[in-house]
Parts: sequence; C-alpha cells; structure tokens
Amino acid sequence: MKDKLKNILDVTFWKFVLVGIVNTLVGTGVMFAAYNLLHLSYWVSSASNYVVGSVVSYFLNKYFTFQNKEKSWKQLGRFILNITVCYLLAYGMAKPVVSWILHGQSKSVQDNLSMLVGMGAFVVFNYAGQRLIVFKK
Repeated sequence: MKDKLKNILDVTFWKFVLVGIVNTLVGTGVMFAAYNLLHLSYWVSSASNYVVGSVVSYFLNKYFTFQNKEKSWKQLGRFILNITVCYLLAYGMAKPVVSWILHGQSKSVQDNLSMLVGMGAFVVFNYAGQRLIVFKK
C-alpha cells in the first residue's frame, strides 16, 4: 500500500500540481470574470475556463510534467476527449449536488460554489486521465 502511494505521489504528480496551479490561476480568473463581470451563463463561464486552461495544460503537461515527445493527432484527440469527459462529469455532478445542498441560497451563490466544487472534481478526474491514458508511458 505504501509503495502504491509512493508511486502515485512521485515527481510527476508534483509537476502536475505545479502546472495545475498555473492553470487554476489563469482559468479561474477567466471563469469568474466571465460569470461575474461579463454575466455569461454558468456553462459558458466554466467552459471558458477549460478552453483557456486546456491549451496551457496540454503544452505544460506534455513537455514538462510527463516529458512526452510523441507528436500525433491521436494523442491530441485523447487529450481533448479526456478534458471534455472530465469537464462534463465534474461540472455536471457539481451543479445539481451544490444546488440541492444550498437550495435556500441565491442562484449566484449556488453557481459560484458549484464552479469551485466542479474545479476540484475536475482536477482529480483529469490527473487520472492524463497520467493513465493521454500521456501514458
């Protein structure tokens, strides 16, 4: 059990965390600005986070985190599919759960907290997908 945890929390994991911090700063800024300043919808705002963040993520994770030299459209397709599935799963689960828990709060509070919960779930799903499928060694 300890060896399995050590394999999961290796240098690749910590590089992924560092790239995730960069993505989070950029993407979260885009998402909350889109929702709160531009008054775009929950789905457009959260999706804009992942469109911008995914471009940054692809290049940083490919070359820095996973040190992957493969050049193929198939890999890019797997990355896009992974991001899409993780996004739909994370945000699709977050919105109804948070709305149910915070049913007495305003739509704005519910949506902002749903986006935060969706971000957390996305990170977990995305790491697994990138490590085990997209950039698998």
